[in-house]
Amino acid sequence: MPLVAGVDSSTQSCKVVIRDAETGKLVREGRAPHPVGTEVPPAAWEAALSDAVAQAGGLDDVAAASIAAQQQGMVCLDADGAVVRDAVLWNDTRSAGAAVDLIRDLGGGEAGQRAWAEAVGLVPVASFTVTKLRWLASAEPDNAARTAAVCLPHDWLTWRLAGAPGLAALRTDRSDASGTGYWSAATGNYRTDLIRLAFGRDDVLLPQVLGPTGRAGQLRTGALLGPGAGDCAAAALGVGAESGDVIVSIGTSGIVTTVSDLPAVDPSGTVAGYADTTGRFLPLVCTLNAARVLDAAATMLRVDHTELSALALSAPPGADGLVMVPYLEGERTPNRPHATGAVHGLTLRTSSPAHLARAAVEGMLCALADGLDAMIEQGTTVNRVILVGGGARSEAVRRIAPTVFGVPVLVPPLGEYVADGAARQAAWVLTGGPRPPSWTVGQVETYEADAVPAVRERYAVARAKAPDRA
Repeated sequence: MPLVAGVDSSTQSCKVVIRDAETGKLVREGRAPHPVGTEVPPAAWEAALSDAVAQAGGLDDVAAASIAAQQQGMVCLDADGAVVRDAVLWNDTRSAGAAVDLIRDLGGGEAGQRAWAEAVGLVPVASFTVTKLRWLASAEPDNAARTAAVCLPHDWLTWRLAGAPGLAALRTDRSDASGTGYWSAATGNYRTDLIRLAFGRDDVLLPQVLGPTGRAGQLRTGALLGPGAGDCAAAALGVGAESGDVIVSIGTSGIVTTVSDLPAVDPSGTVAGYADTTGRFLPLVCTLNAARVLDAAATMLRVDHTELSALALSAPPGADGLVMVPYLEGERTPNRPHATGAVHGLTLRTSSPAHLARAAVEGMLCALADGLDAMIEQGTTVNRVILVGGGARSEAVRRIAPTVFGVPVLVPPLGEYVADGAARQAAWVLTGGPRPPSWTVGQVETYEADAVPAVRERYAVARAKAPDRA
């Protein structure tokens, strides 16, 4: 049977899986770390990809490969294809002011937000590429002048795997293009007028947007390269989400998303109107602070994650009124890039490691539950939540989640679902059929518990008081 490769070039690391194209059976895998920070030389991604591929036994025997990656970064290339400056990543908030300016440019306030939502399904915040282009044009005009093409992390890596055959060969997919702020998932077209608004000119080359089984090139071995995907869309494909399923991914960022037949248009900007990997749409809510909240709590308490989980489960639901607002690096949803975290309800009774651990888990989950509420307001039906990502490894997260979300929580086996989604896409490119191949994800655990509304209610009060940096 032919083999396929899937790549997850995430914020923190690069993962590669080699799977059987027909059954999805894992054959081998590899991983390598990425540098920390919100500004990274793309060459570091390529080096990590090379290391991860080597650990996975190479790609010489695969028939197709596809790359999924972190979304919304900005990779600028000059006319010769050289990188102009280090890539600015999705979680870099330096373009927060540019986002405000862009909304003002289309009318300001609610009118400006609605104009953006109707144009591209998004309301500008610092994460989106369009705001980073505005920042570049203002802060680094010389680098902006050198920029001949703009692409995203997975576009650049795919292009490099194909041998970097000229700027005209840059390719992307619907899911990643839909997170830029200048491509409309509803119409399937770039909005060059918005490029011009942000960057001051519209003559920059943008990657061609491929359909679900489009071919982005080939490896030196002749293996096909799939269109790739944004990490959220790849994860949805990897877990095989069904109608009524909402995927909550707890990684560096927190993601709440679902597959929809209709594009999302949310003038508040809470729900982003992305596209998915199958030709449909992917309404999405993103928080900046997810698994790192658990990391921070473990560091403060000087325990490992297993001990943190045990502490959290030893405290009562609601942590006796202790509430953590987890805006540790600002926040994207709500759009408060300069916010800081806060702890409320600290008393002698709640001054214990167990209470703080519980408050950290509940605070992180409440922030994601706010995103779930926004999806419901947009018409999403939520029958159950599928919990994935590194944070899903926590027993406390799995058991507390249904008390916060108010619906059953399904946890598939721990795995690399973004890389798996990319591999499944690669297999689909091979078959060229109307649907991707059917793969199973293994035994799924279901967690159910009564909702505890007081947790959400106390969090809502504390969230409104979260401070901003001076």
